[in-house]
This record gives sequence, C-alpha cells and structure tokens, in this order.
Amino acid sequence: MKIEFKSIGTIHSHFKKKEGMPIQSIGAKGIKGFIRIKKNYIAGLKDLDGFSHIYLIYYFHKSNGFELHVTPFLDNKPHGVFATRVPKRPNSVGISVVKLLSIKKNILEIENVDIIDGTPLLDIKPYIPQFDIHSVDKNGWVGQKADNLNDILSDNRFE
Repeated sequence: MKIEFKSIGTIHSHFKKKEGMPIQSIGAKGIKGFIRIKKNYIAGLKDLDGFSHIYLIYYFHKSNGFELHVTPFLDNKPHGVFATRVPKRPNSVGISVVKLLSIKKNILEIENVDIIDGTPLLDIKPYIPQFDIHSVDKNGWVGQKADNLNDILSDNRFE
C-alpha cells in the first residue's frame, strides 16, 4: 500500500545541521523557532492559540535508510528502533511537543525546538494534559538515563 503525505508548512530553527542539536524538546528549553504554514491551511489554525503547547508531526527529511537495531543517544547498547526515538526510522516520521508562543497569520512562533531548520511539517495537534499525561509502570531501557537530557546533544551517528 502506498501512503502519501503533503507538507502543511515548514519548521524553522537555528539548527542547520544535526550535530549539536538537543535530542528531545524537553532538552531544548528556551530555544525558539517558527513554523511557516502554507496559505491554504491558515483556516485550520482557528482556536489553536488557546493552547500553550502543541504536537508537531514532521518528516525527518535529512534521514536516509534505517536499521532495526540502533544505539540511541542515551545509551551505548543497541535497542530495537521501535524502542527508541532515533530519527532513522522505517517511515522517517518525528514528533515533538513545543510551546506555542503566538500565531500571526501563517507564522507560528514556537519554543523548545529540537528540530532541524527546513523540516517539512505534516500535522499539528493540540497538547491536552487530560488526554496526554499518563502515569507509567515502566520506562524500558531509558530508566534514569533521561535525567540529563539538557546535557546530551545529537552527533553524527544517524547520518
């Protein structure tokens, strides 16, 4: 089955290359960027300004190929690709939660950006704590490794 997506806009940040980027949006606290929505999707932004945070679903346009076993940034041991958030994936789809600062026509100002400049945006969804926050019983191999996300930046391992 062939599946096709159309970009609804472009995500912009000061990150021009993968190396040195935060590996998750929580580690990108305070880093600003913006989204330029294509004109024909502006009407879909109605009422989005009522949310402080949004999900961005995007295409990892700088990633080619994938491996089923990968060594993620937070570990030195390989794990199954689906047990990680690495960018080299079978369908190259990424997701980030960012803070929405403002909407001016087709420009969304955002913060906590962990996304490379020029990334094609596929969709936006509001972050709703009543829907999206779950208590968990287990945290897999990540465990305590996520405690230092502010100190871990991407490197060239997923070229």
